[in-house]
Amino acid sequence: MENNNLYADNNADIELNKPSKAKYLFLLGFLGFFVFFAACNYGLWTKRYKSNADVEVPESAKYTPKYDG
Repeated sequence: MENNNLYADNNADIELNKPSKAKYLFLLGFLGFFVFFAACNYGLWTKRYKSNADVEVPESAKYTPKYDG
């Protein structure tokens, strides 16, 4: 008897099951996108503008400036 099957069937191999491969690649892409989105938001959050309300603004630089004279 000759065995024409060169490879053993492995249920864990995603190449043998196309729907399983598609689901795996979709979840991998979704997870990658989620990690990228979370990392970008975290980077923006750590570099956010921190208000400094006690800054003294000169009178001539306000919306309605007051000039001496």
